[in-house]
Amino acid sequence: MGIIIFLFAWFGGWLDDKYGNTSNPNTMLFTLIGVGVALYNVIRQVNQLNK
Repeated sequence: MGIIIFLFAWFGGWLDDKYGNTSNPNTMLFTLIGVGVALYNVIRQVNQLNK
């Protein structure tokens, strides 16, 4: 879970650096997407364990 969130946050930070964004909108957006993807994976794995 942490690796997914880290990678999404890193990619957002890289985009912000590349395009010179000072308020870091890409970092925030991609971090939230990473949290959503990680949470989806955890829920999917828990449902597989309960079957």
